[in-house]
Amino acid sequence: MRRAALFLFLVIFVLFMAGCGSQSTSPPPINGPVAGVPVGLTVTDTPPAGVTVLFFQLNITGASLLSSPSGNNIGLLCGTNTIPVNVTQLQTESALLCNQAGGPGETFTGLTLTFANPQLTVYNGSGSTIGSGANACANNTVCQLTPAVTSSTLTFSAAPFPITLTANAPVAFKLDIHLDTIIQPDSSGIPTVNLGATNGVTISQLGTPSAGTPTPGLGQVTGTIQTLTSNQFILQTFDGRSFEITVNGSTSYSYPSSVCSTNSFACLATQQVVKAQVSLQALSILLASEVDYVEPGAQTVVEGSIIQLTNSGGNRMMDLILQQGPPTPSTATALPTGQRVTVTVPPTGVNYAIDSDSFTLPSGLTFTTAANLMVGQEVSVVVVPGSVTTTSGPSGATPIVGPAATTFTAGSITLEPSQITGVVSGWAPVNTGNLTFTLNTYPNYFVPPAATAGAPPILSPINIDVQATSATTYTNLTPDNISGLAVGDVVSLKGWLFPYSVVPMVCIADWGCASIGKIAAETVVGRPGATPLF
Repeated sequence: MRRAALFLFLVIFVLFMAGCGSQSTSPPPINGPVAGVPVGLTVTDTPPAGVTVLFFQLNITGASLLSSPSGNNIGLLCGTNTIPVNVTQLQTESALLCNQAGGPGETFTGLTLTFANPQLTVYNGSGSTIGSGANACANNTVCQLTPAVTSSTLTFSAAPFPITLTANAPVAFKLDIHLDTIIQPDSSGIPTVNLGATNGVTISQLGTPSAGTPTPGLGQVTGTIQTLTSNQFILQTFDGRSFEITVNGSTSYSYPSSVCSTNSFACLATQQVVKAQVSLQALSILLASEVDYVEPGAQTVVEGSIIQLTNSGGNRMMDLILQQGPPTPSTATALPTGQRVTVTVPPTGVNYAIDSDSFTLPSGLTFTTAANLMVGQEVSVVVVPGSVTTTSGPSGATPIVGPAATTFTAGSITLEPSQITGVVSGWAPVNTGNLTFTLNTYPNYFVPPAATAGAPPILSPINIDVQATSATTYTNLTPDNISGLAVGDVVSLKGWLFPYSVVPMVCIADWGCASIGKIAAETVVGRPGATPLF
């Protein structure tokens, strides 16, 4: 969700694809220890500026490393024909795609990737219609788009290639997708995706490989536990990929006390949905540094971004753009990602919780009632069985005001970390002692402010108070801590967003308005070289 204009705003695409086998045939269905040299690929992006992006997904339909002189190009899709990647959920995170291994002495001269079917959901708050005809997106409307894509197949053969594998020395690459370059409006303002734009996608080597040294963390993989052994489990992702994940004495666990109080390997159970942070070890072993409980497998749970809050019949009505649907295929068909849905939140009987994993939130931040909901939050919602109704098929363009085509009732709501990109504000100075600063964002991050019940008008830009802790991580800053921040820096945050009970709408020209909420920052990522948007 970002600023209203004709382009797309700051979104960070970070995913990891560890890969490389010894043949061009399909890899095994379960990716576990494999003899050979581990090879990894990470993908990130440089943020763009523009209209409010609520959802952006690309499908990876082909991926292979080009091998020479053997000619054994390596397929990297891990037993599936297509891997969908939700870009909007990866501003400060990464997600594992595949892990395999290559033979010592094998030389790779390049990498080929093929993308297809980009799906884009935007809120047009620009003040006028963009596009025309069947592709028109009216003002104050959420539009689901399938933008045209050019140069869908990319081959990289310049540096860091060629790469020759050395025994027991994991290798990783970083693919950088510059969304500010590849997403461009056509003549009518409708976004298109040009992956072949100059410097739109670049690749570099991640770290310096050495024998016996693991690669940097490969990010996360989320799925359902299929089987358990003494120090391993098989995790199946919602799109059908399976990974064998190993744990050791250093692995940490984060479970609600109501589910498991020991926070140990003993908490894991088959059919649980969990999220594992993994690194690539020798023999392509995936080692989990952290395992976080997500949900029991028996429930229908969706995750989405709040774009509107209203009241109706004594209930709080919460509009979401679904970012992650349920793993059950039949339910996922009724609740597809990228769609706007309206959730009924009854005044009683709803359980509230915070998914803080192993991060300790600052004191005084609560999420216990519907009064703690605010536009911009990321939440996971347990769907009350039998409550899903659809009045018509998903529409390509729906006015933000009024119920969505799909509705359901919430049984519980869990606050998840939001991912927000903006500019360090001069509203309040960076306080290195209290670990606080403010972030300038734009009204359309909180889409749309005028549609939220009881919300005052919001001017541009606005501020969010940021509260860090001693456990907050910083990257791409100089130095990598809060003292590396300066007014005007573009940064991405991952953290839990809380509203103020009374919004102090004090505004100063060119500075914006006083903060409307506070975000407890787990991660701060610097964007050096990015241009401030005001």
